[in-house]
Amino acid sequence: MSKLVEKRTVDMEIIGDWVEPNTRVLDLGCGPGVLLDYLVQTKKVSGVGVDLDLARITACVRRGLAAYQGDMTSFMRAFPDKHFDRVICSRTLHELGDPTAVIGEALRVGRALTVGFVNHGFWKNRVDMLIRGRKLRNPVYTTEWFESRPANPVTIADFEHFCAAQGIRIARRAHLAGNWHAPCRALPNLFAGYALYDLAR
Repeated sequence: MSKLVEKRTVDMEIIGDWVEPNTRVLDLGCGPGVLLDYLVQTKKVSGVGVDLDLARITACVRRGLAAYQGDMTSFMRAFPDKHFDRVICSRTLHELGDPTAVIGEALRVGRALTVGFVNHGFWKNRVDMLIRGRKLRNPVYTTEWFESRPANPVTIADFEHFCAAQGIRIARRAHLAGNWHAPCRALPNLFAGYALYDLAR
């Protein structure tokens, strides 16, 4: 098993632990549907994914998943309040053009919102930026700045400040160490490589 697959598996297991069986799930920025497929198989959820990338949506359809190609905020506006039991925004946060609007709408249409993101404040990222003085390039940040989508690199401290400012309740959190496998038990903004949050209004 490759390192990237291991990281993704730990991410999916934590999210899977938070998802109730036989519930309605919306996956924002679903990519090729790996996470949504995992939840359908392990939790028997009724799920739908949304992504801008047509190739990724095609991959979802090949897996037998319901998926919509288009803008996630516009898609959510078509649903009534609390239509979904859970909305998931995994590894999508840093690419959102208007994260406040997306998260607000997700908390409207969902009874709970799970957000997972790479912690840009991880100490190795800080050291790399200090030494090289350029956009990070590593197994997580794989592209040059001119090949990237619009990005909002976020830290754990940034995200928790955002939740406090927006009056969003953090029901639970999970911080993973730099190996994305072991729990990070101290100073997560510095030592956690990945963060997961379960949010509610």
